[in-house]
Amino acid sequence: MTVRRDFKEPARCRPDLVIGRDELFTAAQDQLARGGSVLLHGPAGIGKSTVLRALAADYGDAAHTVLRCSATESESHLPFLALADLFGLVLGEISDKLPAAQRTALESALTGRGESTLQRDGLALRLAVLSALRALAAEGPVLLVADDLQWLDSASAELLGFAARRLGDTPVQLLCAVRTEDQEYDRHLRASPPDTLAVRLNPLSRAQVSALLDHRGYTDLPRSTMREIHRTSGGNPLFALELGRALGENPTPPRPGEPLPVPTSLRALVLSRLDMLSAEARRTLLVASAGARPTLALLHAAGRENAEAETAQAAALGLLATEPEGPAVRFAHPLISAALYAEAPAQERRAAHAALSTAASDPIERARNLALATTGTDPDVAARLAEAAALARDRGAPSVAASLGLLAARHTPPDGLPAPDDRRLQASEDAITAGEVDLARDIAREVLTRATVPADRIRAWEVVIEAAGQSLGEVDAVFPQALADAGDDPRLLALVHYRLAWRKLIVEGDFAEAREEAAHTADLAARGQDRRTELMALSFQASTETLMGHPNAPATIRRALREPQDPYVACHHNGVGSARFRWLLMSDQLPEARTTITALLREVRRRGMVESEVHFQRFLAETELRSGHCGRALDLARESLRLARDSGIGLGASAMLTSLAEASGGDVDRALALAREAAEHAEEDGDQVYLSRALAALGHAQLVAGDAAGAVGSLRRVRELETGLGITDPARGRWQGDLAEALVRVGEAGEAQDVIDVTREHALRLNRESVLAVLDRAEALVRAALGDHEAAVSRLTSVQDRLAKLGYGLEEARAAFALARLRTGRPGPTSYDEAARLFRRCRALPWLRQVETAAAQAPEASVAARQSAPASDALEGLASMERQVAALVMEGATNREIAARLFISVKTVEATLTRVYRKLGIRSRVDIVRLAAGRHAK
Repeated sequence: MTVRRDFKEPARCRPDLVIGRDELFTAAQDQLARGGSVLLHGPAGIGKSTVLRALAADYGDAAHTVLRCSATESESHLPFLALADLFGLVLGEISDKLPAAQRTALESALTGRGESTLQRDGLALRLAVLSALRALAAEGPVLLVADDLQWLDSASAELLGFAARRLGDTPVQLLCAVRTEDQEYDRHLRASPPDTLAVRLNPLSRAQVSALLDHRGYTDLPRSTMREIHRTSGGNPLFALELGRALGENPTPPRPGEPLPVPTSLRALVLSRLDMLSAEARRTLLVASAGARPTLALLHAAGRENAEAETAQAAALGLLATEPEGPAVRFAHPLISAALYAEAPAQERRAAHAALSTAASDPIERARNLALATTGTDPDVAARLAEAAALARDRGAPSVAASLGLLAARHTPPDGLPAPDDRRLQASEDAITAGEVDLARDIAREVLTRATVPADRIRAWEVVIEAAGQSLGEVDAVFPQALADAGDDPRLLALVHYRLAWRKLIVEGDFAEAREEAAHTADLAARGQDRRTELMALSFQASTETLMGHPNAPATIRRALREPQDPYVACHHNGVGSARFRWLLMSDQLPEARTTITALLREVRRRGMVESEVHFQRFLAETELRSGHCGRALDLARESLRLARDSGIGLGASAMLTSLAEASGGDVDRALALAREAAEHAEEDGDQVYLSRALAALGHAQLVAGDAAGAVGSLRRVRELETGLGITDPARGRWQGDLAEALVRVGEAGEAQDVIDVTREHALRLNRESVLAVLDRAEALVRAALGDHEAAVSRLTSVQDRLAKLGYGLEEARAAFALARLRTGRPGPTSYDEAARLFRRCRALPWLRQVETAAAQAPEASVAARQSAPASDALEGLASMERQVAALVMEGATNREIAARLFISVKTVEATLTRVYRKLGIRSRVDIVRLAAGRHAK
């Protein structure tokens, strides 16, 4: 098919493309924009046709003519069908431009009419194809789009390859796709133009498969099912969609441990080859498909005596991938294994699992196979599964533990001990730890439909509350029911009151009430001899007291650190380790805070505690940001945000912290967007605590962006919120200095002084040295605004030194910047060098850009002075940034190298050099070098 300039592809193809294909799509676009060709390759169903269509749609407008063909297997034995697709509609336009022999040959090939010259001179047709492409290209660029090259008839393929190798500079580009495995694309690449870029489409990640299924409407699949879809499909989008469709059509979802249903539409791809196996070979492959890590040794141990010969037979049929350097028996695609397993009779599947339950070396794998080999309840099987779940939990695999726990519950007799619901509740708690909150909530709700024992009901209610995360307001109805179920048992009451303490804080925003509830919980837990809950309550009490600025905070932390300790509480994000970290951070003990949170992060990763990992990653980013390590903080914050988005945990808090990191070391526009996102999350969740923090981040970003009025509006609201919440410790949010500075900028020096005075009172009471230093910096700006310039300069000089000693690198740099601004245009040094150096050390790029702007706008030396100064001394009269750029030019650095070294843009370098040329009365970089040479020659 031929399409002219008005070529358009349907818009429907693009949404799927952007899921997991952005990088390769951009690379292919760039290649086409450079005039090159592109060969897409990969296995069946990987998305080649989708990418091909989207690229053709994007690039089609740039071509004068688009030629298209798409072959099928059933047509591959018929010659020239692809050639007819490509040239059929344009033959009339170009035939009179071809030599007679070539015209006859091409018409005969395309139409089947006329005298064929193929038997006499095949070269005529080859040349005709080349000439036809050149004739079309003479009118404008040509794009040739060919899908499924593997099915192209051999005659057309040979002709196109011939022409492609000879096109040279002719503006003809090929955009092709071919189904391949491994390096089979080489022969197709050899038949392409020399400048062809081969782009392999790899499997999608789990997150990308999830996004693809969401886009297609399969939005209600649990995370565990999504993980299984990704594993079974191998990241192949076609297979994943078919699996999603099959699950969507199946009213009964698969139970834990069961394989996913393999859709009928894909079974035919595999079953035809499976039918060619001998019966014994098929049984051997069934054992391999049932095993987690099949090897020949495992197959022998499972009773498959002829495993070598039988796997060799399967490999010859393409069912198994050869592993020359390893013992693994690997299926060529996970779908083959899934189809083989799904087609096997249930009795044969159970026999395979029974064999593996003794042959497998891993105890978890043995237990899983034993469960799948057993029908009905069996206390011994249930016990082994529970042991395996405990082992998985200890290994830091809570998701595996949850799956095994559900299997254990299924095989536990109704009157067994532990009871089936005990094991289900343990599985729900493991699911919470793994971040699979939907699964956890579903299990707990199921248990509540039949549980009568108060302890079981409270345990289930706890899971329901925990699954709500920050949205505790959504489960308000749970608390009265839970208190009624607890009766007068202090141990059970402690569990409910601990959750109520969190509700007081998150939903009602009442720190004082939350603290009292936590203290009451600790007393109840001590009476009930529940040390874990007592420790969690004390940790919560300590954290609340720290944020409130309550004087009892250190004593409560010491009480929470007493023995005996609980390993789980010690590293939980709401445990004593976290409370101690927060106290260290707010007390200006940055090195110890970093050591503490790094150790906690390492431990939760080892344990597989996803929720705690999300929080601790964010805490570490906050510590680095306080320390002035803006680049490191930005990397950590972005990773924290990615992890939060993936897990659905702490998204608002991570967005807030990432906003602060972006405003300090990244992109200010992104900082504004993230702060607003965090505020929206907090509003939706009814979380007043994080709403104040999100608005503080928004105000900070607005201040950095130069929107002082916007910053005042946001930070005034923070002040109102925190007054209502009872938060008095200024080290919690550290927004007061920003508010005072923004108020000075909008001409409200009186209100700024009021903010400083009120905050200073609390900071002095709590000995918050860094907060006091920042308040002094803000007060210096107030004094400068009121005309007391000397006092302001003196105060800022002292502040900079104090912040440096405390280790607050970014705040130190801000003090140096404020000092440089006050000195500008007055007697004495006016250089911005010190501020630029400090911001550069912090990698605080947004602030560094402000320094550049301020330095560029600083008053220049007088014209008379410039005219009287010798040219060799003129460099000394440049502004800070101009002098730095000029110095690097003297070293021979290019503009790009200068930009990289100074952390500025190439455009900024160019603009700075323009100012340098104007000030020095010169025209080029060479003149700068000459001036430098003259100076050194003196």
